[in-house]
Amino acid sequence: MRFSLGSLPRLARAGFVLARAGVFSDIDPSLLPPSARLPLALAKLLSRGVASPGLANLPSAIGRLGPSYVKLGQFLATRPDVVGADVVKHLELLQDRMAPFPREVAIATVEAAFGQPLKTIFIEFGEPVAAASIAQVHKARVKDVNGERDVAVKVLRPGVERRFRRDLGDMYFAAHLAERWIYEARRLKPVEVVDTLARSVKMEMDFRLEAAAASEFAENVEKDLDFRVPRIDWERTEKEVLTLEWIDGTPLSDIPALASKGYDLPDLGRVVIQSFLRHAMRDGFFHADMHQGNLFADSQGRLTAVDFGIMGRLGFNERRFLAEILYGFIMRDYRRVAEVHFEAGYVPRIHKVEDFAQAIRAIGEPIHSRTADQISMAKLLTLLFEVTALFDMKTRIELVLLQKTMVVVEGVGRTLDPKLDMWSTSEPVVRAWIEENLGPFGKLQDAGRAASTLARFAANLPLALVRAENIVNRLEAMAEDGFELSESAIGKIGEAEARGARLGHIALWIIAGLILLHFLH
Repeated sequence: MRFSLGSLPRLARAGFVLARAGVFSDIDPSLLPPSARLPLALAKLLSRGVASPGLANLPSAIGRLGPSYVKLGQFLATRPDVVGADVVKHLELLQDRMAPFPREVAIATVEAAFGQPLKTIFIEFGEPVAAASIAQVHKARVKDVNGERDVAVKVLRPGVERRFRRDLGDMYFAAHLAERWIYEARRLKPVEVVDTLARSVKMEMDFRLEAAAASEFAENVEKDLDFRVPRIDWERTEKEVLTLEWIDGTPLSDIPALASKGYDLPDLGRVVIQSFLRHAMRDGFFHADMHQGNLFADSQGRLTAVDFGIMGRLGFNERRFLAEILYGFIMRDYRRVAEVHFEAGYVPRIHKVEDFAQAIRAIGEPIHSRTADQISMAKLLTLLFEVTALFDMKTRIELVLLQKTMVVVEGVGRTLDPKLDMWSTSEPVVRAWIEENLGPFGKLQDAGRAASTLARFAANLPLALVRAENIVNRLEAMAEDGFELSESAIGKIGEAEARGARLGHIALWIIAGLILLHFLH
């Protein structure tokens, strides 16, 4: 575990800001392990005097901690299994908006990225039109063999990589401590959570990767009549600069403008839902940040997406899992939904399919007593993940990202059409995928995949047998000679244990010291 001396005071400051806002005031100490009760008591002491302590202050408190924590908060909003549904509701209010940096700074970044003056790259370069924690966007104009055209230029915020690298190091340290001290935290895998966030941020800060994602996404949807992706300008794209087609459209966040221009709002809602499901199940590659600000309706009524920094991938097994679960709930076949979990290996075999099906029925039956527009598919999946936790189902990051995106997509669809029937809207896409992939044609594809796998196994069998023989020989040698730890190895293990305990005590003393200083002043 990497450890910086600055991590403890920075984490203590973050805890101080959150505690001072009173975001921990409603936590019941009896629900926490003993090791976490002292920090909670100190946090509640800090919140004294706050007019309205509670989770409502969480978004503003995180905003004060800076862009890295805003990103962490937005990411945790996708993980109700980690922070709980109540916290997620408030984290979803986080807005990744920051003050823009000067146009001159953006120009310097562009010129440094391409190694040439701005005028040789763009014939016009305007003021920023949008700014977030990682980058900001400028409207510009280019001239090439096809004439002049408008483009959107995304420029990396100066110094952002160093700031994120430092803050992520602090988060790793906190995650390691949580896994070490809190037993329940091990199931929630906080280190893996930070790993996922770090990978996401790393990809978001290399605009060549975002351009590649947009290009792949565009190829997938090329034949879709109601969905499009802006073209990438590869000649004007580098690690710190992304240039793509300028979209003249109406954002889905502006409902009055959409209505005044004559767009069919219920149909737009249908396109949002079906497009997402089609990308997830047909292509296994979906836009994982489909909020209203990233979606536009163009002059032809097509849905247009922007900002491809966060994309999700699903393998064939995950797509099959999603399709069969949704179809099982639609058809009220709870036994089949349970079997799919077991077939995928998500639920340990120590549990019974019948018991799991019974738990799923408790989720599914209540939704069928409501009208279609009252049924939330996103809420259903959230409840499903809560139930699966009771059956020791380990967190699947790709499925949680899918569920988070579905929450957002469903919200967008219902903003456009409050009476949107999620089930009838989703059913054609789900049914078509099941018929194509799990019907007779799908069985032939499965047989082809199995034959290919068997052929690869046969080709590698001689090498696998040699490796197996070597392993057996080594095990036999260890059994005969014994296996001992050297004194130095035992000493290092003891030192590591003692070091971890010391770091935990240091963290608590620093937090207590900050609280004492606060009251002295």
